[in-house]
Amino acid sequence: MPKPAVSTVPAGAAEAVAAPPAPLPFLLTHSQGEAARTLLSYVVSLPLTSADAQLLAVVVAIRAARTGAGNLTGTDLRSLRLDDPEGAVADLIAAGWEVPGPLIGGEPDKPVGILVPAMTPGPGHVLPLGKDARSRVSGWSMRTRLAKPVRKGSSAVRLAALFLAAHCSSELVGHAPAELPVACYGAVPTLLEKGFLAEVSGQTYRLGEVVGHLAGRFRTPEELAALAQKEAERRAAREAAEALQPEEATPERWAEWKSGTSPALLRHVEAVEQCALCRFPFDRVANAFLSAPSSVPAPRTVLDAYGTWRDAHPDCGREAALFTVAFRTEHGHGPSYSQLCKGLGWKKLSRALRGIVVGSLLAEGWLTDTSPVPWTLRPGKTAHAQGIVLPGQAARGRR
Repeated sequence: MPKPAVSTVPAGAAEAVAAPPAPLPFLLTHSQGEAARTLLSYVVSLPLTSADAQLLAVVVAIRAARTGAGNLTGTDLRSLRLDDPEGAVADLIAAGWEVPGPLIGGEPDKPVGILVPAMTPGPGHVLPLGKDARSRVSGWSMRTRLAKPVRKGSSAVRLAALFLAAHCSSELVGHAPAELPVACYGAVPTLLEKGFLAEVSGQTYRLGEVVGHLAGRFRTPEELAALAQKEAERRAAREAAEALQPEEATPERWAEWKSGTSPALLRHVEAVEQCALCRFPFDRVANAFLSAPSSVPAPRTVLDAYGTWRDAHPDCGREAALFTVAFRTEHGHGPSYSQLCKGLGWKKLSRALRGIVVGSLLAEGWLTDTSPVPWTLRPGKTAHAQGIVLPGQAARGRR
């Protein structure tokens, strides 16, 4: 496909150029984009001889995707502005589609249910879509062929717009599919001229920003394989975590566990259990002490989020150590991870991100705990070096 001419803004005119509007949200999800491409692949597999017939087939097929019959009126047909509507309808009939009434010359607003055998409900359906997905793909196809840059174009121009938009990634970059109808190649200069395409280089192209929301969000096989691998890893991690879930805590099991603890641990347990400020429910306290902590690897996204969060909280270690001193003085026990983050105003942290935040403070010595015993967070060696200690430790240091 040809490359576009490069346009420039005249010197000194930058101030007069208005800020571009915010891009519109994508019309399709990744899976709906795949459905749109399946629809187009089905249409080009039919023995149709013209862009008129193929464009008409796209319109009818998505309407027929749920029931096997796509309703079309004479007014609908005229609105498509086909060069040869009679020939397009004849092509559909020759391909095995059934048109049980007159679309041309009949009542213009009377719908005709065109039967599409390959979309009859049941096994072998070429485009099995749920109600919402069918509606979204139908809306996408209509808005694409009616987009301002192409709405007055020929059938080949609008058909090319559908194919090239459907095969664009979320970054608005696409590669012309091998099944792109021959007539669509001749429409590329028009798409460039009208701004539907921003640039073209060989078989690769970029969708214009003004129609970027029409991108089908195409993903390569390699990208899909990587996503599948990540999902498999997440599923395995979830299953491993579920396998480590403890049996349900009961008063009897809780009492039996406490009877076998050391006096020091029992004092700590009772401090948490009887804390008038926390007022934890029985199951939260019992399960926290009875279950062993599970270690599930954090996804890459959470690790990236931690880096951003830490840059925004450079003094978090000192703040956390001071908070544990005040908390323990007031409550008689240390805070949980959640209580620490909430108390310091570190809001909207996921459980995984809280674990990384507190884990890093433990590793750096700002905090320490008596792992795996919960509610034992307190100042660590790094905090001690800066004079942040528990009251009892301070008293021992002065003797």
